[in-house]
Amino acid sequence: MVSWLLCIVVCYFLLLLAVAYRTSRHSNNDSFFIGNRSSNWMLVAFGMIGTSLSGVTFISVPGTVGNYGGGMQPAAFGYFQVVIGYLVGYFIIAYILLPLYYRLNLTSIYHYLQSRLGNSSYKTGALFFILSRTVGATARLYLVIHVLQLFLLDSLGIPFVVTTLIILGMILLYTLEGGVKTIVWTDTLQTTFMLVGLVVGVVYILHSLHLDLGQAWTSMKGLGYTKIFNTDIRSPSFFVKQILGGAAITVTMTGLDQEMMQKNISVKTLKDSQKNMLTFSVVMALVTGLFLVLGGLLYLYAFNQGAVYQSHVLTLNGKPVLPDALFPSMAIHHFSPVFSIIFIIGLISALFPSADGAMTALTSSFCIDLLNLKERTDMDERKRRRTRMTVHGCFALVFLCCILIFHQVDKGSTIKMILDLATYTYGPLLGLFAFGIFTRRALKYPQFSPVVCLASPVLCYFISTYSKAWLGGYQVGIELLVINGLITFLGLLLLSEKQRA
Repeated sequence: MVSWLLCIVVCYFLLLLAVAYRTSRHSNNDSFFIGNRSSNWMLVAFGMIGTSLSGVTFISVPGTVGNYGGGMQPAAFGYFQVVIGYLVGYFIIAYILLPLYYRLNLTSIYHYLQSRLGNSSYKTGALFFILSRTVGATARLYLVIHVLQLFLLDSLGIPFVVTTLIILGMILLYTLEGGVKTIVWTDTLQTTFMLVGLVVGVVYILHSLHLDLGQAWTSMKGLGYTKIFNTDIRSPSFFVKQILGGAAITVTMTGLDQEMMQKNISVKTLKDSQKNMLTFSVVMALVTGLFLVLGGLLYLYAFNQGAVYQSHVLTLNGKPVLPDALFPSMAIHHFSPVFSIIFIIGLISALFPSADGAMTALTSSFCIDLLNLKERTDMDERKRRRTRMTVHGCFALVFLCCILIFHQVDKGSTIKMILDLATYTYGPLLGLFAFGIFTRRALKYPQFSPVVCLASPVLCYFISTYSKAWLGGYQVGIELLVINGLITFLGLLLLSEKQRA
């Protein structure tokens, strides 16, 4: 069985290479950075689903449904509160940020900060993106590699570091030439396989439990798994916090993120790019909702197999099952061999979009924003291409180091870790863009904007750590991202003056 699954992984990669070869012919630096602004908006919208969901949604979101996390109540469908916020955020991106990017004809969205707030803010914004996307992408990639290692490759005696090297080498190989031009197509392919795995998983469990969807929903409701809104204002998952935080996360992790916007601005017109964003937002909400349903069904199936909670930890056959391990554990050890194959295909389809676009966008941002590659008059196209490939290879090494660090600190729920990290690293970006868009003031001391952007996350750490003691039991949750952006905004305001006519 293991050899069959390994063959599927190899065949899947060969398919990606074939797509990469076909799409990267006659490519140049513009193909790599923005796909020559000729991408089809429907393909971009569909492929972005896979990029946004990634392995985190495929594995970690279903596990959150019954994750007690040390408390007395399950998380249930509470994650959908964040998804509602996502929808709000996508509308903000479509009608505020995208018109701005298209009007300025940007290749890197951080060039806006240069024209509006000066070179220091521009470089700071680009650096915070590079930090944020590197951390987020490697956390997502680590999760899927960890699952492949745990349930497939450990039995073959392949070390974790070797698995990571091979997968990063694969990603490097098929993104090296085509960049965005290739990724638009590979992400479409990978999203298709991921969604097939999701739908087949739901159907398989319903059939195995001899339930229709209505009966399954009643069973999940009886366990409290269908609850969405948390009305406890002191809780970190209070619904207003979650919706507000979800909107801020979308604006920052999509609208202020070079990886996601790089694909959007590769679409020919603003109108098509907006259609892409709105279509994507609706489909994204529906798919995430289905992943939560899958999570509830997985817990029903686990209980049917004899799983119980012991000290708030799900235990099956005497062994603890962490939230992130629930879906792979059921799929590989308890479902039929046919579904195990479908799961592995879905899993590796979730693996690549979480890293290929990120590595490409990080390369683009580093080359354009920090090395000023497009403006260098001392370099011809050939030298630019060689520099871009060198940077691309260096980011693969950075990814390797970050994944190995995550392997040492893994606590079992990657989705929470990513959202927590995002509140610190994306906050300054939110503050920079908000100040630039919503005020007409100029920075009197632009050289100090990096200090403000570094101080804000530090202050937010203390607010998060001591909010319960300082605020009478109130715990800061995902809304910390908004607080972080607000502190950055206020700091920039102190450095500003009325713009001269």
